Amino acid sequence: MIYSTSLVAQTAILGNDVTIGNNVSIGAFAIVEDGVIVGDNCVIAAHAILKTGAVLEAGVQVDHFAVIAGMPQDLGFDPGIPSRVLVGAGTRLREGVTLHRSTKSGGTTIVGPNCYLMAGAHVAHDCVIGQNVIIAGSAAVAGHVHVGDYAFISGGVMVHQFVRVGESAMCSGNARLGMDIPPFVNALERNEVAGLNLVGMRRRGFSREEIADVKNAYQAAYGADTLNIVSAAAAAIEAGVAKTPKGRQFLQFFTSDETRRHAQFIRPRSGKGEE
Repeated sequence: MIYSTSLVAQTAILGNDVTIGNNVSIGAFAIVEDGVIVGDNCVIAAHAILKTGAVLEAGVQVDHFAVIAGMPQDLGFDPGIPSRVLVGAGTRLREGVTLHRSTKSGGTTIVGPNCYLMAGAHVAHDCVIGQNVIIAGSAAVAGHVHVGDYAFISGGVMVHQFVRVGESAMCSGNARLGMDIPPFVNALERNEVAGLNLVGMRRRGFSREEIADVKNAYQAAYGADTLNIVSAAAAAIEAGVAKTPKGRQFLQFFTSDETRRHAQFIRPRSGKGEE
């Protein structure tokens, strides 16, 4: 189904059973494969490719040579498995971005609303990217990674599979990150943490009380005289160190059900707080 208010270039190639919403623009030589769903007010640039399994909510922009819902780069993947990529409303995908569909039957790789993925960024299979996330040029997020809302993954960053990136974390350029990254921190180099992302917190409008509380929570976890961050965070929760939801969110990142039994966390350069 294609609404008459949409503009599709004559050289664009559309598959069977596609759904194209109102006021959509599809550029020259773009490819929209069978079953793709494109919401209202989307812009698909020339030479972009939306493969089977792609679902775009309203207002998504897909730039030249981006490939959405490509097959997972998993040697054991069966191409016949039906799965999807869901791109949230208002998200912008710049030139050459690649998003891969889930490896699980009926599964979905998710990029949330109002994200901005810059040129050449890659999000692998089974990832869940929150809202208002920025992934800069040539950064790569491996399979099964969860990225919290408002995180910033800078250019050239490599995020290992199954890693969690917390809300409003800042990952500095060319960092190599194979351990979980708590919310509100600055991550850099190889699995290192360098304090809190105070600029990002202030830009989001965090109150002085919230920022001070997160600072206290950070010190309780990373400044404790122990190498076990999980135990330090649990003790801080028990002692009521955090007074605000944001402070508690920081500590609970280390102790929540999502924390795997053998999870590791990025650590300060001094070595304190290494799990």
